[in-house]
Amino acid sequence: MDWARIHDQKSFSAMTPALACFSFLYGFAVRVRMKTCSVKKKTSLPGFVVSLGNLTAGGTGKTPAAIMIAQWAASEGFQPAVLSRGYGGKRKEELLEVSDGKNLFARPAEAGDEPYLMAQKLPGIPVIVSPNRYRAGLLAHEKHAADFFILDDGFQHITLKRDLDLVLTDSHRPFGNGHLLPWGPLREPLHHLSRADVFILTRANPQNQDANGATEEFLRRRFQKPLFLSEHIPEKIVFPHGNKEYNTSFLKGKRVTAFAGLARPNAFRETVIALGAEVVSFKAFKDHHVYLPGQILQLIREKDRAGADCLITTEKDWVRIEGALKECPDLAYLRIRFVIASESEDFFEMIKEKAEKSGVRNRGKGRRQNAASSTHPRMQDGY
Repeated sequence: MDWARIHDQKSFSAMTPALACFSFLYGFAVRVRMKTCSVKKKTSLPGFVVSLGNLTAGGTGKTPAAIMIAQWAASEGFQPAVLSRGYGGKRKEELLEVSDGKNLFARPAEAGDEPYLMAQKLPGIPVIVSPNRYRAGLLAHEKHAADFFILDDGFQHITLKRDLDLVLTDSHRPFGNGHLLPWGPLREPLHHLSRADVFILTRANPQNQDANGATEEFLRRRFQKPLFLSEHIPEKIVFPHGNKEYNTSFLKGKRVTAFAGLARPNAFRETVIALGAEVVSFKAFKDHHVYLPGQILQLIREKDRAGADCLITTEKDWVRIEGALKECPDLAYLRIRFVIASESEDFFEMIKEKAEKSGVRNRGKGRRQNAASSTHPRMQDGY
């Protein structure tokens, strides 16, 4: 089912009554959970806790944002660790150390594609997966002396006390049709955004405030919290089997076959087109799709039939197909970088002040920068 289309659809269809019914039941379950959790004592980790989350089902860029903050924290001399629930991973353990900062201990099928990608891109920084972020954080603290905890997709994990709640919202398609799952994309009602400390508007255009439109105005007016604009910057075109990478200008004038398994795969297609490529065919898969070798071979054949110059996907998709494909020199992925595009100095200064206020001090600016930016043999540089 095309959930992205359903979640954006505001008109009624034949499926609307059933979806509305399930949405009502989901909303009831959310209210019960929130009420139950509100009377429980929250657990606290020994350090600074920053949560990155959203109100909708995927598609806002939490993973590259978590990578950005982890790299910054390490460069400032903090001891960061990333704590993730590992959505999509088929692990047997309740607590899984994906990376200790030096070695990878799990594959995407076990850890989930996003924690694995973060572990690859964050040498020197442990990544731990568990539905119980408190236990994951204790492990990171006891084993790696972590004191700066980054909760990936943590807005709904309200049983753990946090010092800073960052909520990401897509500037172009923020809340879909405004309904709760499965009728709409909302994981919680809109008014629950009042729990946020800071909003980050993703895929925004800092040069054109009108492009960010009603979303920015709505968040500023209704919740009166700090708001920052961010962008996903296309950085490199990487051919992993050929050990080659190019600037994004490489795509200009190229005929490509593209595919993506994301919450909003068409965003990737639009990015490739904006970089000057002609997308001769495009295949969309569901978010966290597990690729079979036969599906990849079919995409390769489609590229050949269309006479395309290359087959391109996202970095997040690449980590899922890496083990399912022996070699394809024409397969590339797009590497992106998440940046705070407005008042970035204020953004990082805010985090630093909050961390120090919580009792966490950096251990000398830049002390871990080499570890956080070096290239480990199993950790090379998502949507």
